[in-house]
Amino acid sequence: MLQALRDRTLHRQVFALALPMVLSNITVPLLGLVDAAVIGHLEHAWYLGGVAVGGTMINVTFWLLGFLRMATTGLSAQAYGASDRDAQATVFIQGIALAWLMALVLIVFHRPVADLIFHFSSASGEVKHYAEQYFSIRIWGAPAALANFVIMGWLLGSQNAKLPMWLLIVTNVVNISMDVLFVLGFGWKVQGAAAASVLAEYSGLVLGLWFVSRQWLSQALPAWRSKLRSMRNGTGRLLKLNRDIFLRSLCLQLTFTFMTFQGATLGDNVVAANAVLMSFLMLVSYAMDGFAYAMEAMVGKAIGARNRAELGRSLVGTTFWSLMISLILTIAFTVFGSDIIALISDIPAVQHEAALYLPWLAAVPLVAMWCFLLDGIFIGATRAREMRNSMFVATCCYFAFWWLLADFGNHALWGAMLGFMAMRGMGLAVVFAYQWQKNIFLQPASANK
Repeated sequence: MLQALRDRTLHRQVFALALPMVLSNITVPLLGLVDAAVIGHLEHAWYLGGVAVGGTMINVTFWLLGFLRMATTGLSAQAYGASDRDAQATVFIQGIALAWLMALVLIVFHRPVADLIFHFSSASGEVKHYAEQYFSIRIWGAPAALANFVIMGWLLGSQNAKLPMWLLIVTNVVNISMDVLFVLGFGWKVQGAAAASVLAEYSGLVLGLWFVSRQWLSQALPAWRSKLRSMRNGTGRLLKLNRDIFLRSLCLQLTFTFMTFQGATLGDNVVAANAVLMSFLMLVSYAMDGFAYAMEAMVGKAIGARNRAELGRSLVGTTFWSLMISLILTIAFTVFGSDIIALISDIPAVQHEAALYLPWLAAVPLVAMWCFLLDGIFIGATRAREMRNSMFVATCCYFAFWWLLADFGNHALWGAMLGFMAMRGMGLAVVFAYQWQKNIFLQPASANK
């Protein structure tokens, strides 16, 4: 199996899928920085606070619905590997229909949800006002934003990572341009920032549908109208898959939310230091996500084709490059961590505090790479039930680790986070090893139920 590392074709295949997604992911934090810079130049701080709070509400909501992309990637990759054109067409139509149904639910119920969240918020009245204003506008972009998840997943499952890359880049460039125009040019303030994001999401939808139509024609898929009559086929499997990925994502969000709120009880300097270090963690996530996406597409294709040798080659190639990237990040954080912290914050107390917990972060890439990769493997195999169960166990371990280490303050939070990452990887690794040995991993998950 290790002989696969000598195969240059394998390495080109991995990078053809991973590199575009890594590059496009870089535009995500860039967008956040531009938003902050544009709104931050207005005359009152509550404008920035309102966008930050409202944006967090929207981002968490959409992030929890990220199963639309993940499920679509796994199912479409398997259909692609099996050369099943009908299934590829059906996966896309079902995904879009589900995305728009969920967007409708969000739009209808967004007001009571916002009221409930703001009821428990301790933000000032001005921040709440502008956060609600931002949220009430951004929610109208849900049909486009959720459909774009499906489009990205379907294109990636079709072994095409360049089109999703351009979709993300163009969407974010439109968002940044409209931000500047609406906020600084037209003086629309918070409403302008929200409107810019909505316009960008619909611009992305138009571009994404055009990309899909090109891919559809190049693969000679059946006419979409003919698939509407059969779109109910396999709906049960899709809903179960999405349900399990949603529950898995909910557990993941719970751990990060707890870390943020618990860190807030330890003082302002700790909160600021954690914010700096979390930006490092996001960098790790963006880098590892690119290889996880490649794993999803390659594993799904191999399983669809029932090709054990191709599956093994995909695992070896993607794991090798993930390990190389993780080593580079760990060395960079160890050697240059203090310098990077100084670039983000020039407050001595925050720099000192962040440096205390930097060793935890330096260990994260090598520990976390396994859970990212194994997530990609199980998404490609559409085995979300195993992902859900292992995530639940890891989440319980996270809180157990924190409770046992609670006397060590913020070290307990970072230690628990590192343990959480390790348990995610270990849990899925044990399940994968068992299923690989029993020769059942190559079968689509639905065949085992």
